Amino acid sequence: MPRPAADETAARALRPRVRPGKLTLIEDSKVGQLLALLDRSDVPRQLEELLAGRPGPPGVRPRTVLAGLLLAAYFTGRATVAEAWRILHFRLRPRARTWLGIAPEPPATARESIAASRRLYRGFDRITTVLDPARCDRRTRLPQDIADDHARAWSTAAGLEAAERLQLLANQLVLAPVRMAQERGHLRGWRGDVGVDATAIPVLAHPDSDHNGTGSVEITAGWHYSGGSGTGIFGYSATFVVAAHRRPPGQAAGDPTGYPQMCVGLVLDTPTIRTGRNAITALQALSGLGLPVGTCAADRAYTGCSPNNFQVPVRRLGYRLALDYKAVDRGTQGSWQGALLIDGTLTCPHIPAALANATHRADDKTVREIRDDRELTDHIAARTAFHLKTKEGPDERGSIRLHCPATGPSPSVNCARRDRLRPQAPRTEGPPPAVLDLNDARRRAAHPAAKPTVQLPPDEWLGLPSADQLPQVCGKSAITVPADAAGDLKTAKFRQDIPYLSAAWIAAYKPIRSHNEGIHGRLKGEEIDIGNPKHRPAPGQVAQNLLVALMVTAGNLDILETWLYQRTGSHLTDTDFTPDPGVAPSSCPKPGGPAPVVHAGLPPPRHPAEH
Repeated sequence: MPRPAADETAARALRPRVRPGKLTLIEDSKVGQLLALLDRSDVPRQLEELLAGRPGPPGVRPRTVLAGLLLAAYFTGRATVAEAWRILHFRLRPRARTWLGIAPEPPATARESIAASRRLYRGFDRITTVLDPARCDRRTRLPQDIADDHARAWSTAAGLEAAERLQLLANQLVLAPVRMAQERGHLRGWRGDVGVDATAIPVLAHPDSDHNGTGSVEITAGWHYSGGSGTGIFGYSATFVVAAHRRPPGQAAGDPTGYPQMCVGLVLDTPTIRTGRNAITALQALSGLGLPVGTCAADRAYTGCSPNNFQVPVRRLGYRLALDYKAVDRGTQGSWQGALLIDGTLTCPHIPAALANATHRADDKTVREIRDDRELTDHIAARTAFHLKTKEGPDERGSIRLHCPATGPSPSVNCARRDRLRPQAPRTEGPPPAVLDLNDARRRAAHPAAKPTVQLPPDEWLGLPSADQLPQVCGKSAITVPADAAGDLKTAKFRQDIPYLSAAWIAAYKPIRSHNEGIHGRLKGEEIDIGNPKHRPAPGQVAQNLLVALMVTAGNLDILETWLYQRTGSHLTDTDFTPDPGVAPSSCPKPGGPAPVVHAGLPPPRHPAEH
């Protein structure tokens, strides 16, 4: 029986609205490319396994739901189920509809539209339910005590396991374009430098209410405070790892890069919770691709983390650290086996006090404008001669071996203690020493008379201590500095591999940090704006993780396409989305086995469950 006209009118008011003037059809080739990218991430297959055997109506399959959201993010910049519904049912051609199991014809009536949209919402709800360790009603505010119980569930063993699985799925989505770029050789110019930073992801929900004692709809959200800002943003914190590069000292900024500066890691979590561990989660996911490992630059939010949560795992992954410090942490920070830790670098224990205290409590303005402070710049440069020298690079555990700057084949200082403990053998044969050519600047700088001399304590000239009575850095040929610097929290926390505020540090830290800000601006721009909560309104930490990951995946693909077009004038084709059989599995592992192949002009293979 036909429904009354009043019911049809009411249905038209309820369903997601169609905008006829913007119903442009999407080419099958682009749909096939995005489907291939999605299948290569292996996320649809894993979600199918998690949903297998669950009761209730199945709704739309996870592959179709994620494909609709990815298409929406790519073509509209919004990751909403309503936009996915419009694209899946009104903008796909018949062949692309068959790939996704969509009806060959668009809904003809308002009732059919409502049924189609509810099936899509139900499919998305099943995904978020199976991934949520504490599922609750996201449409209403709960009493504060009940909301707190649901929030604490994320800190239990089961909650941490669910959060780890969710973060793994999000990184698989984000890294799918990165894997594709690696296989096609587009990342050959990247040396492995990365920047780690967190940015605010605001939500539509209001915070907890002290007036009526109810919790926020976003029970796991919190306040994100950006550096230097006293105003917080309610929502989540997204930890981004961006492919960056350091510049040689003195090189001008703005030089073209030989690789696409893509986001290579993403973790969404409650602000100020697991800050360091979230960065390690993203870096560990990146390490599975077999890409180079270079310098990791991070701001003071990560310097303040517990060393076991950030600094130590980063060193054990093989990265060199470039850190910044608060004003109270600048200057002398501690010691290790007699060597002074000054601004993150182990130094001779008898470095002049003027050099050791050059940055003591220096404010941020002085550090930012260091090039205008000639005296401070000279002191930073003069410290270099007193820095311990690297004898052996980091091993598989991140430990390094350092020796006194007065020893080795190229000593940088003169030290009477060194000469007494390790005297040189008398010269008995061989050609006479060469006469110094004063016109050769390099030879003049290498001559002992041109090097600074370590000033020893006055009492040491009267009673000569033995090697056992001296600090280990002086009495031994070299000292070992483990990645965790067991027993010295400050050394593990503040030590970095590039002398702080030196020309090399400025050429590494500032460009990498600018790349972080660049990826934030790119992903919060006009095309894709992850900072606009209206572009991802679905509530809940699980939904926000998946939607932000899909938007970043679309942003990564846009960065890759733009870089390729600007560099070669060409576009990505179906062949680019096809796995390269020449890539060794060890250099490009895939979490779910071999990825599906997309042949030009042919639909992507269906999921095994569809056969």
